Amino acid sequence: MLEFMRKITEWVLQKEEEAAKDCRIPIEEIEKQIKIVQEKKARLEEECQKNISELENILKRLESIKNIELVKCGKK
Repeated sequence: MLEFMRKITEWVLQKEEEAAKDCRIPIEEIEKQIKIVQEKKARLEEECQKNISELENILKRLESIKNIELVKCGKK
C-alpha cells in the first residue's frame, strides 16, 4: 500500500511540475502545499523523537537488568 501511495505522489508531483513549467499553478497553491508538507514533517519528527526517547529508556532499563543479572548471578 505504501508503495502505491509513493507512486501516486510521484505522479501528482510530475503533473504539477509540468503545469508549473507552463505557469498553470498559482504560487499560492504551491506555498500552501509546502506549508502542509512542512507541518506534517514537523509532526513526524516530533513523534519519531518521542519514540526514540522511549526506546532509549527501554534500552537503559534492559542494560540495568542485564548488569543486575551479571552481578547477582555471575556469567552463566
